[in-house]
Amino acid sequence: MLDHNAALRPKTGASDDERVIKLAVLAVGGQGGGVLADWITDVAERNGYIAQSTSVAGVAQRTGATIYYIEMARNAGRLPVFALSPSQGDVDILIAAELMEAGRAIIRGFVTPERTTLITSSHRIAAVSEKIEPGDGRASSEKVHATAQAAARRFIAFDMEKIAADNGTMISASLLGALAGSDALPFTRESYEQAIGAGGRGVGPSLAAFGAACDRARGIAAAPAGDEAEAKPAIAQPRPTASVSGPETLLKGWQELAGRVAALPVPVRDMAERGLKKVVDYQDIAYGGEYLDRLDKAVALDNAERGYALSIAAAKHLANAMCYDDMIRVADLKTRSTRDRRVRKEVGVKEGSVLQVTEYFHPRIEEFCDTLPAGLGSYIESRPKLAAFLDHRINRGRHIRTDSFTGFAMLWFIGGLRRWRRSLLRHRVEVEHLERWYDLALGYVPQDYALATEILNCRRLIKGYSDTHARAQSKFDRVLSALPMLKGRDDAADWIRRLREAALKDEKGEMLDGALKTVATLDEGGAR
Repeated sequence: MLDHNAALRPKTGASDDERVIKLAVLAVGGQGGGVLADWITDVAERNGYIAQSTSVAGVAQRTGATIYYIEMARNAGRLPVFALSPSQGDVDILIAAELMEAGRAIIRGFVTPERTTLITSSHRIAAVSEKIEPGDGRASSEKVHATAQAAARRFIAFDMEKIAADNGTMISASLLGALAGSDALPFTRESYEQAIGAGGRGVGPSLAAFGAACDRARGIAAAPAGDEAEAKPAIAQPRPTASVSGPETLLKGWQELAGRVAALPVPVRDMAERGLKKVVDYQDIAYGGEYLDRLDKAVALDNAERGYALSIAAAKHLANAMCYDDMIRVADLKTRSTRDRRVRKEVGVKEGSVLQVTEYFHPRIEEFCDTLPAGLGSYIESRPKLAAFLDHRINRGRHIRTDSFTGFAMLWFIGGLRRWRRSLLRHRVEVEHLERWYDLALGYVPQDYALATEILNCRRLIKGYSDTHARAQSKFDRVLSALPMLKGRDDAADWIRRLREAALKDEKGEMLDGALKTVATLDEGGAR
């Protein structure tokens, strides 16, 4: 028979009757950490244990998770002394509701290789430190996995959030299932299920998620529902876009574009396929043709010896540049049926229930002019008094209920302006900027291929909407302002890359300022 307590028994020789089992749960708001702690306490008491549960609240939803701490011991006729919070190196079981919380627990010393069973969901919730970085601030999940494997006595990780969502319940149920499946506690599966059933609410979905996670933790994989190795088309057809053309014309146009992608060099095809789908979804088939026309310019200057790095960068960043964020794009995305389904799933709205959605908008005169015909928008922007007069009436926050007919129709109308986007002021400005950037990059290919590629990669600096876009544009311009100072240097590409990375890591731009001063010093030294 399996001795469940053997893994938990300390080296001091304490008997099972004297042994206090210490368990910590780390969860952020909305994940049901309190419910999970109550279930675990209930399971312990059902099995004749004395248990105590406490919690230490975090600062906010993601700046600090709430720690639920449970201690339990067999009822040996006298009350044990329980602690109120976990201590470093003194936790038998640690449950984290998200991968980075497991990493935090390891950093705080709650996980030890001689003692701790670490159970965590492998899905990710972006931390504040990851969100505020202008570039890609995501921490490496692989590093956390590797660290957890080394830091814990046992490590159990899989996507428990997906299991919960698939069964229409909260992650607390699948976390409990993983705990039961780990056999880290000396309790039967039935006692866990009884604790869930005693809650009286959402029992069916919770039990389903519990069972799936329990089986997964024990290594029981569900059989595939069907043959998943179906042939995948080279390029999937994107969502139909607004157009005066009929479906047959659209399909024919898409097939022609797909054929052009298939004729590209093999290393470029994957990124070109992704970019093509993005720009066609953003605008229309003709816009996809413009994208490939621009891409062909880079491909014509590239070759296999260099791995087509220039063309791959062009395929990626041209698509992003052509799919700029504007009021039309925002309104289009907010009125799509896919967004409604996603919001309902995330909020947990039951079938037949009414979901009320309020969107917040704060347009400035700049966004208003951007959505006007180019001539009219330029006319207003060139007259400060008129622009200030209109801005006073436009520049204020608006709350729009998209679950109402009026609110939805308003955004749907703005999103429908996309068919006239090419004639609007914003499009003219964006195309002019795109052409200057692209011509600048391709112009460097004969003399410095690597520098040309890095100039293309600088496009990732530009993102966002309104004020965010303006700040990003400023950083982009400041990075490329170093090109004259780097002219003729063998390490010019490396310096542009460093400047770009400095701009991405610092929202205020202080790191970029310092890097630009260094480049200026290099230029002065070369001049002397």
